[in-house]
Amino acid sequence: MCSFFNPSEPEPIPSIEPVSTNFPKIVGAEIAAATYGQRIAGDFYESLRVGPERILFGLLDVAGRRENNQVILTAAQEMFKAVAGELFSKADFNEAEAMTELCLRLNRSLMEAAQGVISCPAFMGCYHEKFGTLCYINAGHTPGLLRDSTGTTELASTGLPLGLFSHATCDAPTVGLERGAVLLLVSRGVVENKSNGDQDEDSEYGLKRIKQQFTEAVSRDAQALAASVLNAAGESTNESEGAQGMTALVLVRTQ
Repeated sequence: MCSFFNPSEPEPIPSIEPVSTNFPKIVGAEIAAATYGQRIAGDFYESLRVGPERILFGLLDVAGRRENNQVILTAAQEMFKAVAGELFSKADFNEAEAMTELCLRLNRSLMEAAQGVISCPAFMGCYHEKFGTLCYINAGHTPGLLRDSTGTTELASTGLPLGLFSHATCDAPTVGLERGAVLLLVSRGVVENKSNGDQDEDSEYGLKRIKQQFTEAVSRDAQALAASVLNAAGESTNESEGAQGMTALVLVRTQ
């Protein structure tokens, strides 16, 4: 665990912590996540094996403070696991259709738990070990960043955030991950982190800086990459604001 401490400050700067979840082992790839700062926001992550060759993962960000929306977070996580087991464990199924159905059911589950409308940007992906492909949905979430030999590409939104309209669906495109390719997902807290490097005290860290730091990163280790991205964002934090809970999830195709 990486931690930072400034002797001149009364309290230590929040540390980078690996996510304490049982992420599945992946043949020819690895997945990891890390958090930074106080966990006050509604972001959560999940990853599980849903078949002999498929891994499903997601990073979701329920609007509001964690202390106020715990029931909604719990309902979303339980639905994610339940629907994943039902839709993705079949011997023969269409990945894009399964992702779209997952999106629809999560959407309705969130609205039922909230007893109304609640915004929940989400990025969810299904990685195929044998083919190295990723079928994904970006429901109004911060763009995923895919880095390979051609550069860094943004996997932009394919639909509206979950929890807003009961019948809303998202497109589910598929991309190929070459050997050495890396996918980075970050929570809204990373992008909206208040930077102390600009004259404008309300300036956000922003996706542009995240993309540049990610593109220049040398490591191909999933956990190290997640930590390095959060380190860079955390070091820029406006001290008066503090780190308001940031999460990074990384998938690396190693072979």
